[in-house]
Amino acid sequence: MSSLQQNGAKSKPSEDKFKNKWGFIIACIGSSVGMANIWLFPYRIGEFGGFAFLIPYILFVVLIGLTGVIGEMAFGRAMQSGPLGAFKKGFAQRNAPGLGSLVGLIPVIGSLGIAIGYSVVIGWILRFLFSSITGDILGSREPGEVFGALAQDFGSIPWHFLGLLIVLVCMSFGISHGIEKINKVMMPAFFILFIFLAVRVAMLPGSFSGYAYLFKPDWGAMSNPKTWVFAMGQAFFSLSLAGSGTVVYGSYLKKDVDIISCAKNVAVFDTLAALLAGIVIIPAVFAYGMSPDSGPGLLFVTIPAVIRSLPFGRLFAVVFFFAVLCAGVTSLMNLLESPVEALQSRFGFSRVKSIAIIGVITLGIGIFVEGDLLSIWMDTISIYVIPLGALLAGITMFWVCRRGFALESVQTGRKKRVGKWFEPMTRYVFCGVAVLVYILGIFYGGIG
Repeated sequence: MSSLQQNGAKSKPSEDKFKNKWGFIIACIGSSVGMANIWLFPYRIGEFGGFAFLIPYILFVVLIGLTGVIGEMAFGRAMQSGPLGAFKKGFAQRNAPGLGSLVGLIPVIGSLGIAIGYSVVIGWILRFLFSSITGDILGSREPGEVFGALAQDFGSIPWHFLGLLIVLVCMSFGISHGIEKINKVMMPAFFILFIFLAVRVAMLPGSFSGYAYLFKPDWGAMSNPKTWVFAMGQAFFSLSLAGSGTVVYGSYLKKDVDIISCAKNVAVFDTLAALLAGIVIIPAVFAYGMSPDSGPGLLFVTIPAVIRSLPFGRLFAVVFFFAVLCAGVTSLMNLLESPVEALQSRFGFSRVKSIAIIGVITLGIGIFVEGDLLSIWMDTISIYVIPLGALLAGITMFWVCRRGFALESVQTGRKKRVGKWFEPMTRYVFCGVAVLVYILGIFYGGIG
């Protein structure tokens, strides 16, 4: 065997597996818990009727989000590959592997596109964590001034670079020694820190108005089609259904693991993370008479302004931004894993070389979208590319692959037989709703 072949063989991604079921579950939870949970979910739940938004959201998580996660996990494990190889093998069952390779590029591009935008936000989070440690944003400088300087064109290059470097170094240790171990620390840290913050926020005078904003149902909102449309989009986006990261993680999963059980845990903990973020952020905002619908400014302007008024504000700020950093890093690792795996499997590059190439691309494009272009960039990818990846993964797994392949793949590692619900829920309900999410996302121009 030549040295090139040996290098390619050694770098084959599927050789590095998650050590156990819970390492895999925590990594998938880490990929799901991110900006969609921390500021978008609280904003959506307030915008569309409070508890009335929660009902369709949870319904879509259970009925379609869960089946989508099951499908993407099983797709990756069955094909032992990320999107490029998985789609190629799936379409090969219809004698069209070349078409599968082209289709597989779409979720990889989508994952990299969102990662480019997320890498900018990671830099912002890191900057605010540093400012919390030094006390800068709690004393001499207004949070809005700091955020304004970061959010302008080329305004956060050093922090952008440092944040991305941290993520890439974590990834360089591989799956079991890198992604799995990092998530085992960061995800419990996120939940513990946010529970601490939730208890502290509950003690603030005026916080009850925030809980009412979150959980008092406005039943009239359920008659608004946009409530259902955005709940569908939030379920897909929050669970990382994109035909990329979850497929890759599935390819690193051992054959003796029950995928349905894993998917249930991911859906439950992702939803809990969203609710937890909501009961920290929204009541704190209301306690100080501020606006809960400030988008990114909710994290970087409003919350620091609230924290300045709290006793032990510096400690509160450090805890808050470290918890947000944990969520951001684990999400970005998942997003970058898809293009990294694609380079490893397609060209036989080593993991470190693949990470370096993707890191350069991410930073090289990212510095040009740091300012006004960021929202346009993120909207374009999240509306037109990410949902399309989820749709294509569902169609490939449940329609392109031979009949019965999906059921066999999900049954692997499971002691109980998969129920009769599986085929109608996956082939018809999930794929049908995925088409609907994509069309309505384009129509409304704001899902995700």
